[in-house]
Amino acid sequence: MKTTCTRRNFLASSLLGAAAASVTGARAEAPAPAAAPAAAGKLPSGKIGNLELSRLLLGTNIITHHVHSRRLNFVNNLERQYNTDAKVLETFALAQAHGINTFMTHHDQKVMVLFREFRDRRGGRMNWLVAPDPSESRKEPDFKHAVEELVNLGVDALYLHGATADPLVQKGHVATIAKYVDIMKASGLPTGIAAHDLKTVQACVAAKIGVDYWVKTFHHLNYPTAPRPDELKGPTEEVPHGYWCSCPEETAAFMGTLPQPWIAYKVMAAGAIPPRDAFDYSYRHGADFILAGMFDFELAEDAQLTRDVLERLGPRARPWRG
Repeated sequence: MKTTCTRRNFLASSLLGAAAASVTGARAEAPAPAAAPAAAGKLPSGKIGNLELSRLLLGTNIITHHVHSRRLNFVNNLERQYNTDAKVLETFALAQAHGINTFMTHHDQKVMVLFREFRDRRGGRMNWLVAPDPSESRKEPDFKHAVEELVNLGVDALYLHGATADPLVQKGHVATIAKYVDIMKASGLPTGIAAHDLKTVQACVAAKIGVDYWVKTFHHLNYPTAPRPDELKGPTEEVPHGYWCSCPEETAAFMGTLPQPWIAYKVMAAGAIPPRDAFDYSYRHGADFILAGMFDFELAEDAQLTRDVLERLGPRARPWRG
């Protein structure tokens, strides 16, 4: 009997040149990736500016080895062993074949090389949304340099990473966010802001920082390991509960007032919520796009879930903004 393997039952910065050498070695030593399946058809899509994005985007944490494993350290090691350079390139190809036309990541040098290999040498056609490395954003000249490097690499859109934006708002440095947004917008590319904390989005809106899209964590709190209301200590918590959206109702209500497209992420609470439930909740409550980390063996299932959920969704309170 054929058994389907999914994550749900399977599991229950180097310099650019060095990274390039690593990818070259992977091509030489690893078995050639399996041929991508015939295209399963386009996914429903929307737009950020003139950029057309599939409603489901490929996320980066599984690829850049930042798995939220709730202190189960063996999971991170297992993921590193599985997602070799060759496997990541195969994942890009499979995502594209299943209608996922966008990869969203941060300024990780090794991933820069892998994605350029996919697009420039293997004929990949996926969009590339990239956040300049948060470590580069400590000084304005460094941030400008990081943006210039990404533009020269051919990225399609930019955004300020949540790990950069949230602390700046918490420290009262909203004006710094405005400067970084201006630097990114000067490139002519669609520019967004990501946040884990709803207060970050609210502060940026209050400061009238003009962006083309928002990236905000979003998931309900109805799963077995979710915190009780009295256990919500902040906007996010890795352990013991594991949540990345402490106020989903307030988030949906506020995002509903914004005219820009919204990319929702952490919609499965880093694996605690089944994808069908997570996707339906996120789209139904206003998200225009979903960013999801996926292993190669999850892509076909999640792409089809997206089609199914959107086909059955019906009217929603927040109009589609992208």
